[in-house]
Amino acid sequence: MEQEINCVFSDMDNTLFDFFQAKQEACTAVVDNIGTGNPEEMLSYFLRGIYGFEDLENIEDYLREKYVFSDDLFSECCQIYEDTKIDSILLYDGVAETIDSLKDLGCSFVVVTDANTENANKRLRKAGIYNMVDDVFAHDMSGKKKPDLGVFEYALNKTNRKAGESIFIGDSLRRDIAPAKKIGMLTAYAAYGDRNTHEREFRFNPDYHLDNIAEMIDIIQSKKPKKSI
Repeated sequence: MEQEINCVFSDMDNTLFDFFQAKQEACTAVVDNIGTGNPEEMLSYFLRGIYGFEDLENIEDYLREKYVFSDDLFSECCQIYEDTKIDSILLYDGVAETIDSLKDLGCSFVVVTDANTENANKRLRKAGIYNMVDDVFAHDMSGKKKPDLGVFEYALNKTNRKAGESIFIGDSLRRDIAPAKKIGMLTAYAAYGDRNTHEREFRFNPDYHLDNIAEMIDIIQSKKPKKSI
């Protein structure tokens, strides 16, 4: 007999909202401010893997590359970047309604993210779902980042949930789906938000493929025990 799902764990960026687009808008604002370069080129600095995906040292490198660096300009550009990024966050269609429906079905909704707690809370508040989420587990809480299995084990332990009674939603096959599946969770691949062009060579089969997060409702309903007549 299949186990009933009682908790939905979810990635945040590019699963609940288009964070990639928000970063593009932030890079555009910085480039406009310094008057040289282009947004796509600047965004590529965040994708290099030299620093973290959100590390502001990427901005410093870009300013130095364009021969415009100064401490004051760097501070100004960092503020512009952070403010624009937050202002540009918008929920994907159906996210709030889906969370509500999942709760009506008896599921908790928990965010697991590589962002730190402060940034995660800022983004969820801007998206308007901070008070809808039951828990948020961030990088600075577990001390690990996906795809480390410790990220998922930490969230399960803190919520007192079993892997077999949980499902994980994420936009990265490598960092979300594969490790969650490895520890025994069901997995739902948020294909609608996958911007991970640098991971295209990675292959992994999720339990479910989502073109819209609202499809989670039918998935959870299908795991409910059938009522006897």
